[in-house]
Amino acid sequence: MTELTAVVRGHCDDRFAAVRTAFERSFHEGRELGAAVALRVEGRTVVDLWGGWADSAHTRAWERDTLVNVWSTTKGATALCAHLLLDRGLLALDAPVATYWPEFAAAGKESVTVRHLLTHRAGLAGLREPHSLSQVLDWELTTARLAATEPWWEPGTRSGYHATTFGFLVGEVVRRITGLRPGAFLRQEVTGPLGIDFSVGLPESQAHRAADVVRSPVEIIPEQAAHYARLTPVALAAVANPGMSADDANTPAWRAAEVPAANGHATARGVAALYGIFAGRGSVDGRRVLSPETAERVREGQGSCRDLVLGAGFGHDTEAGLGLWLSGPYALYGPNPRAFGHDGFGGSFGLADPEAALAMGYVMNRMGPHIADDPRKAALIDAAYGAL
Repeated sequence: MTELTAVVRGHCDDRFAAVRTAFERSFHEGRELGAAVALRVEGRTVVDLWGGWADSAHTRAWERDTLVNVWSTTKGATALCAHLLLDRGLLALDAPVATYWPEFAAAGKESVTVRHLLTHRAGLAGLREPHSLSQVLDWELTTARLAATEPWWEPGTRSGYHATTFGFLVGEVVRRITGLRPGAFLRQEVTGPLGIDFSVGLPESQAHRAADVVRSPVEIIPEQAAHYARLTPVALAAVANPGMSADDANTPAWRAAEVPAANGHATARGVAALYGIFAGRGSVDGRRVLSPETAERVREGQGSCRDLVLGAGFGHDTEAGLGLWLSGPYALYGPNPRAFGHDGFGGSFGLADPEAALAMGYVMNRMGPHIADDPRKAALIDAAYGAL
């Protein structure tokens, strides 16, 4: 075996050999420490590969069941919780959030709707007052502060990526309706019954499976530096109040908490299965989770615009669906403009393409320096679509 192939284990159908090659190349070129990729087509797993190390000291091999923090790829799971409630008639997209969470009506937010929360248009991309990482881990404090704060812009007029607040906003609505935070609701309704290896937060009993997240060897790249130089107060509130790093994700406090925009823990297989619900038009592994109509509505575009937080980094307009982002004309999730998905800070992603009946999950522990659209993501998606 060559150095290029020796690092990777698992299964890959011959048809998708290019995905394996792209995955192995990232290791060969020094971009990976440990990682996994999974690809489902028409409900069948055609790629399930993993390799490398679960820690920077190279003492723990990345195994088939290794979990890792997937950052904002978690948002797809949190959005799924909301869509389950929409499907059951317990939640309405255009109802005021205050219908379910009365305290939320404070500070001029009485007309903010559930749709605004799901599409990053609520004007609450970050808190105005300083909010530390330890305070982020306090559910009651964080949701109370969000309920009391005023929007940064007129809700509904444009998107501004709610990097951390998305999970608390959507999650508190879920909690008000079900009595459960999204992690418990997801486990009860989806991941538990279906055996999907994806959790919001990490139970202590599973901590031994967790890979350590490692900082990028390149801490910043020129275009990222230029992006930071252009950050507005709202963007700073979204990404730096508080700032989060790879080191934070390795602490017991982070893993034990529930941050439903950012601390999902999963295998690549788990990400592909969860996003496979969307790719399967509401069904996965022969089990219906959402009605076809609700699954289709997830990718209902809300209008393309230059996002108030992501805009400087992307350099082009983007379009949110109802909790995930559309591939659009810039092929963020492959050549189908109606494919959709979500990236995680540092490189992970989940992808759903109902037309191709394709779902992908990629997780890793060496964070890349890119704000989004890591080159590893692009190489894997290109290889997958090239094989279809």
